[in-house]
Amino acid sequence: MIIGVPKEIKDHEARVGVTPAGAKALVEAGHVVLVETHAGTQSGFPDHEYQDAGAEIVGEAGNVWANAETVVKVKEPVEKEYVFFREGLVLFTYLHLAPLPELTNRLLEKKVIGIAYETVRDRANTLPLLTPMSEVAGRMSVQVGASYLEKEKGGRGILLGGVPGVPPANVCVIGGGIVGTNAAKIAVGMGAHVTLVDVNLNRLRELDDLFLGRLHTLASNSYNVGRATREADLVIGGVLIPGATAPKIVTHAMVSKMKKGAVIVDVAIDQGGCVETARPTSHSDPSYVVDGVVHYCVTNMPGAVPHTSTLALTNATFPYLMRIANLGATEALKADAGLAEGLNVWKGQLTHRGVAESQGREWVAPASVLN
Repeated sequence: MIIGVPKEIKDHEARVGVTPAGAKALVEAGHVVLVETHAGTQSGFPDHEYQDAGAEIVGEAGNVWANAETVVKVKEPVEKEYVFFREGLVLFTYLHLAPLPELTNRLLEKKVIGIAYETVRDRANTLPLLTPMSEVAGRMSVQVGASYLEKEKGGRGILLGGVPGVPPANVCVIGGGIVGTNAAKIAVGMGAHVTLVDVNLNRLRELDDLFLGRLHTLASNSYNVGRATREADLVIGGVLIPGATAPKIVTHAMVSKMKKGAVIVDVAIDQGGCVETARPTSHSDPSYVVDGVVHYCVTNMPGAVPHTSTLALTNATFPYLMRIANLGATEALKADAGLAEGLNVWKGQLTHRGVAESQGREWVAPASVLN
């Protein structure tokens, strides 16, 4: 199979879909790997490392897309890349289609086969290709939040962990999944007073045991969320419904009652955000203010630490990529029900319930198009 690895062109996105180590393994398995010039440079993987691994360096993105049977990316295609879509092309990347009807339209019109990292499941019914970036984003959210609490960035002028004689910041984490757990680890480690809100009481029990009482937990309801956000200096949104638009847990009314100079980091913004006042931002223009509250809603947070993020991501994605290369997309999807959960679009048909419900579209089950 011919595998294409284009350079990411989303704002300040420096990750890459395949490392030189992955390229070497693919070439040794008999496949051809086309890598756009400088695709891995910002992640710490220069062109010569891909060449040493047996990959071919291709000068223009169009040549990568045109000649590859499967294109491997990190982020969803942006508008400039829509022109490269064609019938039968396999696209293996994060897609986050629920809040992106125009991208969905283009993929369907061009009959692309789109396999989304964020909805692939493993035998334990977890999301193995979403987990590593959720870990990175969760940990980064606290670093970012602590930085934006500084006065020069519009924050309240509070040190997250405080100092002896001065209380620490109050951090409210919405959601007890991978993002929320990792955010809580860093915030607790930095000495903050951390409250985590989740709807799943069993998960709250697990987290209470995990943190040995250093984390305060709250059952999720509008009263508790309103109180916790009102008291918070930093709110981190980490709610996920796989493939679907995130629910708006924090309302505009709640934001309006928060402290002036408080900070919101909505990690769920890739799926539309779990804060009503959140809207997608970029690394070039990362924040804005609503009702005196600083909002940081960058849709590709892990792109700021591309070396770590690329290694963490490709550790998880590469076994699936190798399976697709060896078997072909159709047979790989048939052989692995968890990988088939990642199939979002198939030759003009929408194949994921969450995306369909978010956009009010018809859909068909992956099994019906693969048989």
